Amino acid sequence: MTQQVEEATRRTPLNRDRVLSAAVVLADEAGIESLSMRRLAQELGVVPMALYKHVANKEELLDGMVGVIVGEIDPPVSGADWRNAVRLRILSARRSLLRHPWVRQVLESRTNRTPAVLGYVDSFIGMFLAGGFSVDLTHHVMHALGSRMWGFTQELFDDSANAASAPVTAETQAAMFQEMATRYPNILEVAMAAKHDDGSVVGQGCDDQFEFEFALDLLLDGFGRFHDQGWTSKRAKLAK
Repeated sequence: MTQQVEEATRRTPLNRDRVLSAAVVLADEAGIESLSMRRLAQELGVVPMALYKHVANKEELLDGMVGVIVGEIDPPVSGADWRNAVRLRILSARRSLLRHPWVRQVLESRTNRTPAVLGYVDSFIGMFLAGGFSVDLTHHVMHALGSRMWGFTQELFDDSANAASAPVTAETQAAMFQEMATRYPNILEVAMAAKHDDGSVVGQGCDDQFEFEFALDLLLDGFGRFHDQGWTSKRAKLAK
C-alpha cells in the first residue's frame, strides 16, 4: 500500500465487517497461527481494545471469519437437478478452501454452530430434500458426505505431512522402499501407482483435485441409486 492508501484505510470507521475481512486477509497472508487480536489491531491501525467492540474474543473472531468464507460459496444453482446442484456447491466450497488454506483447520476446531454454518448445512440438506430424497436417506447421505460438503476430506495417501520434511538421499529412499516392499507390499504397490503423474497438482503424486472429484462422484452415484430404489434404513423401517 502507498502511504496515502494506508492512511485512508486507517481513517475508515471500524466495524465488524472490516474487522473480519482484515482477519481473513491476515490469515491468508501470514497463516492462521499468526493471527492474534494484537496483530490484527496493528494491521487495522487501532488499539486491541477497539476490536472487542465488534468481536467478543478470538473464538468469535474465528467464527466470524468462517462466516465470511461461507459467504463466498456459491448458492445452489437454480433449476439444476439435485446431483448437479450438490456437485457444483461442493466444488465451489472446495475452491474457497483452496483460496484460504487455513479454513479447514478452523472448521475442524469449531465447537459452536454459528448461523452462517447452520444456514449452509440447512441449505445443503435442502438440495437433497428438493430432489425428492426422503428425510431418512438424507440423514445417512449427510453422514456419508461428512467434511466433503465443505470441500475437503482426509486423504489416505496424504503427502502434505511430509512436505516440510528434510529431503532424503537416494540411498535412504531406496532403503525405505525396500523395507516397505518387504513389510507392506500392498500399500507400496498402490502408493507407487500414482508416481507416474508428473503433472500432478501436488508434484509427483496423486492429483488431489481428481481424487476428490472421483470420490465425490462415486458417492453421488450411490446416493442416486439408493434414491431411485426407494431405499429405507432398517431403523426407519422398524419405526413404522
